[in-house]
Amino acid sequence: MSKNSGIGTRKLYHILNNKLRELKVGRDKFFGILKSNHLLIKPKRSYHVTTWSHHRFRKHPNLIQELDITKPEQVWVSDITYIGKRDKPCYLSLITDAYSKKIMGYNVSDSLSTQGCINALKMAHKNRLFKADSLIHHSDRGIQYCSDEYQYIIKKYNLKCSMTQNSDPYENAVAERINGILKQEFMIDTYHLELSLMKKLVTEVINKYNQIRPHWSNHMLTPCLMHLQNTIKMKTYKTKNRSNYKDTSV
Repeated sequence: MSKNSGIGTRKLYHILNNKLRELKVGRDKFFGILKSNHLLIKPKRSYHVTTWSHHRFRKHPNLIQELDITKPEQVWVSDITYIGKRDKPCYLSLITDAYSKKIMGYNVSDSLSTQGCINALKMAHKNRLFKADSLIHHSDRGIQYCSDEYQYIIKKYNLKCSMTQNSDPYENAVAERINGILKQEFMIDTYHLELSLMKKLVTEVINKYNQIRPHWSNHMLTPCLMHLQNTIKMKTYKTKNRSNYKDTSV
């Protein structure tokens, strides 16, 4: 149904490397060819608020701010992003492994109800490979994640709960980055489809993201391949947050 219509230059160069060598086309020349043909990805600026943190439910401290993430299923990051149109709203709940960037669980819903997040978490738990290891669940302080129903599932799965302390998106940078990839490269927020078709589209896109798309912070391994080992040190980006610089693993 869908196609990867906007993969980044470095990933595309990595995929086509052997063929480009035969044509004697280096990285800079390849970049120039894409630029001259208007084929570079243009970042989107649109933003939809999906987090409401002014509620009565309990909030948790940030457990991963100074944590060195060194293996899969050490930290999961959760987020909700808007992918629909005004007359057909759709919301995508994601659970992503912070180390491998593998999307472990997801759910597409036409509302911001807690059940969509719970469904994503249940899928992620079902897909775990290392259930005996300790695992931190990190999210923003949205009402869905703080709700009694969601917190019950976290306790049931014996997860440690971690939450952002401010509205700063860099506190949940991995989740924000994955949202950007799905929207900018796979363009999942440009389709005007019924809910049933959006669910099929998202499933296809996430399978491609997990199994085919090389990831820069994984040293160009796909998320699925990165998830099967724990010896590679993941790369970090330097991100600017107001006047401060932070290392962000994405």
